Amino acid sequence: MTSGLESFVNRSVSIITADGRNFIGTLKGFDQSVNLVVEESHERVFSAGAPAAQVVLGLHLIRGDNVAVVGQLDEAQDARVDLNTLRADPLPPVVF
Repeated sequence: MTSGLESFVNRSVSIITADGRNFIGTLKGFDQSVNLVVEESHERVFSAGAPAAQVVLGLHLIRGDNVAVVGQLDEAQDARVDLNTLRADPLPPVVF
């Protein structure tokens, strides 16, 4: 997995963790255990009864054993999403 992450360094990414959290930020680095360093990051918190919230985190480290999915974020498309009208159930945790 780490060789595939090299193309995401210094790009905006969306990271889904095994516990169902969604982080957005700029991938600054990673190691062989897929520990991720994300700069200018925030967490998007979803709720069916309230608008999606963004929690600003800044520089953030995400442990590799908790990473489920990493994908490049299309910033132009993401900017068009109105988080004030977005409602969604939170993702359930991944069960092994």
